[in-house]
Amino acid sequence: MGCTSNIDGWKKAVVYARVSSKEQEQEGYSIPAQLKLLKDYAGEHRFEVVQEYIDVETAKRTGRKCFTDMLSFLRSQAKTAPDSACRIILVEKTDRLYRNLADWVKLDDLDVEIHFVKEGVTLSRESRSSEKFMHGIKVLMAKNYIDNLSEETKKGMLEKAEQGIYPSQAPIGYINVECQGKRYIQPDPDLAPLVRRLYEWYSTGNFSLVEVTRKIKKEGLSYRKSGAPLQKSLVYKVLTNPIYYGDFNWKGTLYRGVHDPIVSKELWDRVQEILNNKGRRNTKQSKHNWAFSGLLSCGHCGLAMTPEIKKGKYIYYHCTGYKGKCPEKYVREEEVAYQIGEAIKAIRMDDDVMQWIVEALKESHKDEKRYHDEALAGLQRQYNKLQNRIDTMYEDKLDGRISAEMYDRKSREYREEQLDIRRKMESHEAANLGYIDSGVRTLELAQRAYSLYEQQDVYEKRKLADFVLSNSLWKDGMLVPSYRKPFDLIVEANKRLWITLKC
Repeated sequence: MGCTSNIDGWKKAVVYARVSSKEQEQEGYSIPAQLKLLKDYAGEHRFEVVQEYIDVETAKRTGRKCFTDMLSFLRSQAKTAPDSACRIILVEKTDRLYRNLADWVKLDDLDVEIHFVKEGVTLSRESRSSEKFMHGIKVLMAKNYIDNLSEETKKGMLEKAEQGIYPSQAPIGYINVECQGKRYIQPDPDLAPLVRRLYEWYSTGNFSLVEVTRKIKKEGLSYRKSGAPLQKSLVYKVLTNPIYYGDFNWKGTLYRGVHDPIVSKELWDRVQEILNNKGRRNTKQSKHNWAFSGLLSCGHCGLAMTPEIKKGKYIYYHCTGYKGKCPEKYVREEEVAYQIGEAIKAIRMDDDVMQWIVEALKESHKDEKRYHDEALAGLQRQYNKLQNRIDTMYEDKLDGRISAEMYDRKSREYREEQLDIRRKMESHEAANLGYIDSGVRTLELAQRAYSLYEQQDVYEKRKLADFVLSNSLWKDGMLVPSYRKPFDLIVEANKRLWITLKC
């Protein structure tokens, strides 16, 4: 719907509706209901709807087209029509508008008035700081919720792996195929022979990695999509990937695959033996168990910060300096430990704030629970409908109205559909139960992390630091922390929420 002239005395507004997956849209969960709710609300409150924006896609992926279009429209309104600009958004509830902190920041910068119709909340520049604070908590919890759903997806992929089905994009030499609703991998008729040739060449021991890479490039082994030739590092990955003899690694565990191998296990083992012999280097075992080794990188050149003992007892960390002289100065281990502790302290919240967050989490859970309950009821109806068909067919078979062959074929189809429905129901049940529990557990850990860190020796401090931080930098004598999920969300929310309270 395009922008029209303003109805006398009515304010202009846009509506935004979204469902989080194509499947959800097909189940009829949200779009029609959202639009009716928002248009009824607009009429009751004298808002003229000048634009409608609808997204049907996963919120986990960035770049939602209609959401981006809406932001562009609101920005243009502020510039081209300051007196009659559209500055109002109507949306069903918090997690329909955004499910990550980046979206929250973008809308906050636009200075618009947002009506969360189902929640009965309106946010604008004039809103009280406590209202903005509670809203920010809902954003954080919504992001935590989408991460929970992501975990359910990962469980499904793990289930496939346990069945011997490689659950991801096919590696070079294989292609993805679909059979009876399931995705498998099978040897690529064009590239699999080249992968086998690569193994055979290297198994002779007559070629280095550089030489065999050059040879296989000439033969045409490349990425199927881009056509880009393989580099030495990727040839090494091909030669060390067990998927080519029939097994595959998934999340640190080796599974026996049901796919056809490209090379024999004997050939693969021979290649590993040659790689190990050629890659062997003389190394001296370190006498020390360094507490923070491998945790920090230099903020100037990206190289590792390495420990060294001075005067026989003091441990200092410094850049390895392999790229030349580095300006980063040596730093005592005690200072490193202190600054890591300060970074861990940043994930802690005031006890009163913590209580507010738990209450906001419970409030936010109500809508999510209703959605899961409705979805479960719909899936149960589908399951029962299929069961009734199976029971009726069985009676027809007994009475001779259908053949035993037809009964077996159709009942097998219906049982497979029921199994798929059961998996969906389990996913909804798990997400429903885990929403509050996982959120509260994460917050409780954030509250206790710093006190635990303070009580431990330096090696136990390292374990906690590994749990909270990842790929942190050390630059100009200061730690630049990089937080693991979901602690990065908590730190960001802490910053924004306290800014909101001070405003």
